Amino acid sequence: MLAPVAWRTPPVHYGPWELVTSLLTEGLVARGVDVTLFATLDSLTSAELRGVSPHGYAEDASMDGRVWEALHVSEVLAQSMNFDLVHNQLDWLPLAFADHCRAPMVTTIHGFSGVGILPAYTRAGSNYISISDADRSPDLEYLATIYHGIDLDVLPFQAAPGDSLVAFGRIHPDKGTAEAIAIARKAGRPLVLCGIVQDERYFAEQVEPHVDGDAVRYLGSVGPEQRAEVLGAAAVLLHPIAFDEPFGLSVVEAMACGTPVVAFRRGSMPEVVDEGVTGFLATDIDDAVAAVERALHLDRAAVRALAATRFSAARMVTEYVRAYEQVLNR
Repeated sequence: MLAPVAWRTPPVHYGPWELVTSLLTEGLVARGVDVTLFATLDSLTSAELRGVSPHGYAEDASMDGRVWEALHVSEVLAQSMNFDLVHNQLDWLPLAFADHCRAPMVTTIHGFSGVGILPAYTRAGSNYISISDADRSPDLEYLATIYHGIDLDVLPFQAAPGDSLVAFGRIHPDKGTAEAIAIARKAGRPLVLCGIVQDERYFAEQVEPHVDGDAVRYLGSVGPEQRAEVLGAAAVLLHPIAFDEPFGLSVVEAMACGTPVVAFRRGSMPEVVDEGVTGFLATDIDDAVAAVERALHLDRAAVRALAATRFSAARMVTEYVRAYEQVLNR
């Protein structure tokens, strides 16, 4: 299992690719699969751990991520003859050197970033997993679409939420943080913001001036324990994205806690949100304000039940095992 090395696997705070990689790795080991996890050396796993990076390069300004990713990929390829299959969770870079891999390689595309990466993908074959049908490129062949899974045990159901809305994700125009503030203001409800600041200027100009500790609170990047508490306490999760979301991990994590979602109708959201059951889709701020009022009346137990059925880690592991078998049986 080739994990990213921007963050630890699993991450302490932010790191969605690392989180999914961890859940899949641990699920495979629990089913008796012999897994070697190539990740940062401070990673936590029940698999055999190997790697070269002492910790995530995103946590250490002295580390050049390009260098450490290249060294990391080289380490895996040098040992690839010892494995039946290599699962690449690191996007295009390993694919550029796929000719040097001595085992079949399966690649999860954690968000198709654009046509500029196609040369690496078209060179390497077709064992690609998309994380939603919406995120597929017409130029690639796919093995399967497998939705991310979540650990339901660390995201307990909360039947009685508070009054606040929550927006959970990196602070960036793509994630619509400023729009979430506008929706909450128009809905007359307080808003809790969580996530790393990925665009400093955007935060300083369009987000921070509204953070007053009352109408808008910013909690920063929160870890797994606080994550469940914040998501479960929310009345509704806002996801007013300005890009085609590949999947939306925080969306299904909120649902697992029983919290309904109001999201803009872009990318994977029509696949992930079951309208009228787990939330509603909107087209603009005013539409989202009206959807918040409707979402408040949804059955939170039904939200949790459907999320548990559609997005459990166990379901994800089963579907990946099926994909592995398909590759190995060729």
